[in-house]
Amino acid sequence: MTLIKYALLILLGFSGGIIVSGGLFTALFTVGLIPRFAGKTHTGAHVMKYESAVILGTVLGNLNSLYKYTIPFGNLFIGSYGLFSGIFVGCLALAIAEALDGIPIFARRINFRRGLGIGILALAIGKSIGNIIYFFYH
Repeated sequence: MTLIKYALLILLGFSGGIIVSGGLFTALFTVGLIPRFAGKTHTGAHVMKYESAVILGTVLGNLNSLYKYTIPFGNLFIGSYGLFSGIFVGCLALAIAEALDGIPIFARRINFRRGLGIGILALAIGKSIGNIIYFFYH
């Protein structure tokens, strides 16, 4: 019975990880962050390398959150990592904000005028409650 229980837990954890990573990659590629980086740096021929780097970084970040390994490269590496991580997160936030500008246009096109504010408020409240539960009970 214990073996079946562990097998189901492994399957559930792996499946959840696949779903979450798929959502993350979909969000990154939907907002067009990677092609925009390639376009701004005039390195469009290397888009596949950028995408592979994002996937590798995500996998290594997940492994780090699970196993808490340390990389003994010193303060220069940590500073560089922090700088590039900050640049990436800032660009991602701007790309998502730019994508969110399309919500009012979409709402007008489908003639959805009533209840949009309530829908956005419900999303914000749900996200806030989820964060509170996560930070207090995790």
